[in-house]
Amino acid sequence: MLVRDAMSTVVLTIGPAHTLRQAARLMAARRVGAAVVLDSDTCGVGILTERDILTSVGTGEDPDLECAGTHTTTDVVFAAPAWTLDEAAEAMCHGGFRHLIVMDDKEPVGIVSVRDIIRCWAPSRRQHSTLVGSP
Repeated sequence: MLVRDAMSTVVLTIGPAHTLRQAARLMAARRVGAAVVLDSDTCGVGILTERDILTSVGTGEDPDLECAGTHTTTDVVFAAPAWTLDEAAEAMCHGGFRHLIVMDDKEPVGIVSVRDIIRCWAPSRRQHSTLVGSP
C-alpha cells in the first residue's frame, strides 16, 4: 500500500503568526495532531505538532503569546505519494516523529501519520494472524 492511499488530503494549514492557542484550537476542532505551517515570507513549509505545543506550555511559555512560527519544525522530512507505507514508517522511526507532510510538485498534498499507517496495516495484519494461527 502507498502513502497516497493512507494520507489525509484535507490538511490543516496555518501561518507562522498563529498563536499556539489558536493552532491548538484548530487542531482540536479538526481532531488532528499536526498542522502544516506555510510561511509565504520564506516560501517555507514546516510542521507544528501537538508535542510542540505541549513542550512550549510545559516549559511555562504563554500559548496566547507564543507564535506557531517560533515552534515550527522546518527541518522536515517529506514523503512522496508513491512511497510505500513501509518507507514512511521507516522515515518516522528513523527521525523519531509521527507525521510526514506529503509533497507532490513542491506542494503539500496531504499528511500521513502513524495512526494512518496503523489503520491501513491493521486489517491485513489481523487477517494474516488469523490465517497463521488457523489449524
